[in-house]
Amino acid sequence: MDKNRTKKINRWLAGGALLLAVVSLFGNAGSSGVVKMDLNELALMVDSEVDHVTVQELADRIIAGATDYRLLDLRSDSAYAAYHIPGAEHVSITDLPDYPLLRNEQIILYSGGGIHAAQAWFLLKAKKYPGVYSLLGGINAWEDEILFPQLASDAPPDQVEAFAKTQEVSRYFGGTPTIGGRAAVEPGEREMPMVVAPVAPVIQTKKRTAREGC
Repeated sequence: MDKNRTKKINRWLAGGALLLAVVSLFGNAGSSGVVKMDLNELALMVDSEVDHVTVQELADRIIAGATDYRLLDLRSDSAYAAYHIPGAEHVSITDLPDYPLLRNEQIILYSGGGIHAAQAWFLLKAKKYPGVYSLLGGINAWEDEILFPQLASDAPPDQVEAFAKTQEVSRYFGGTPTIGGRAAVEPGEREMPMVVAPVAPVIQTKKRTAREGC
């Protein structure tokens, strides 16, 4: 196992340890009041990276008008008000146990630094929600890769070609993609775009003529 995966597993298990304190605030996680979690199974999920969704995958789903998931923003009220990913619902970890979620829907969690998303992921897993995922890199990755992607001016042709789609996606969300010539702006100093509700794709239908009948 490489060092990056080891660090990730340790980070998530640390989130699980913090979760125990969080669960104590909520009361019973199950009918018996005992939280049963298979840490080996959870560590395997983290290691195999089936526990997350990338920002590119999420962006594609939003653009496609997908409605088969719930996106939960776990940050503070002020952070959510300042900017949030289109379609995200705001909920605090303390309100999460009573939040109206269905067990047959996919739930995607994100926060700022990632620890709150890790806590929420462990909490929902402990409560037996099967389809729980975290947004890899959280809101910081969304800013870096979707809203403000950058490409070096001396990038090879294959990267320039791939960046064309990145630019389209970024502009769709009101972002500002750049190619060389400008230093990266530190997170927190960027001018965030206005949040626009996702628009369902327009489906073209063939108009019937009088000869085609009803």
